[in-house]
Amino acid sequence: MAQKISVVIVSYNVCQLVDECLDSVERALAGIDGDIYVVDNCSVDGTVEALRPKHPQVHFIANTENVGFARANNQAIRQSGSEYVLLLNPDTVVYEPTIKGCLDFMDAHPEAGGAGVRMLTREGTVAPESRRAVPTPWVSMLKMLGFTRRYYMSHLPWDQPSQIEVISGAYCLLRRKALDQVGLLDEDFFMYGEDIDLSYRLLKGGWQNWFLPFDIIHYKGESTQKSSFRYVHVFYQAMLIFFRKHYGHLSFLLSIPIKTAIYFRAFLALLHMLTDRLQQFLNPRKDNRS
Repeated sequence: MAQKISVVIVSYNVCQLVDECLDSVERALAGIDGDIYVVDNCSVDGTVEALRPKHPQVHFIANTENVGFARANNQAIRQSGSEYVLLLNPDTVVYEPTIKGCLDFMDAHPEAGGAGVRMLTREGTVAPESRRAVPTPWVSMLKMLGFTRRYYMSHLPWDQPSQIEVISGAYCLLRRKALDQVGLLDEDFFMYGEDIDLSYRLLKGGWQNWFLPFDIIHYKGESTQKSSFRYVHVFYQAMLIFFRKHYGHLSFLLSIPIKTAIYFRAFLALLHMLTDRLQQFLNPRKDNRS
């Protein structure tokens, strides 16, 4: 009989975060037939060497290059044989009742292909990206203009299960049967966007995506250097990949404003990053105060 769940964590130079995440997952898996995979994308901080002795039950996959988030997750998914797969960011802490509560819900709702949870910030506030809509051209335009209510599905309650469209890749519980039908993560996405793409394919495959009121802490962005040009490039490139893949059939006149908006937002993000760096250079003491 297959195991109940496999938890997959992709790491890249975040040894301490992975250690804390593993501690929380091991507690949350108590009494559950499950296993854990850590796929390390060629970290230089000694992640595998440091954590393997501390977590002997974990399956470590040490890549010799950074193959990206989607491909690394797929490596572990293919090696596992469980009924469910949980994709989990390394910068998360899972509350002890969360995994069991999610599994109970999924068992009771066979039409559910995937589920996400209530993500809390370090300060304990609810992160709006716990629930998202598919970024159709219309929804994307609204979000880029600052109207985010539709994108974050803000009409839904936070204290009860609700059907949503996009499950966050920070905590993405997936039914193996659904994955077998719609396919694994699209490896064209190096990082970012693969959760949106997979969620959309689940919906198109006839499955339901759910938000469940169980908690994790998500130290959003602490596993990513978001101040780099590489981040800006990869993030907005992912948006373009998704748009071309799912909305490339739209008319030329409709596609032009969407692509223009994406490039414009990428330019603003890059300009903001460069401005911050210039301010740090001109005022070095400001950032070194205790």
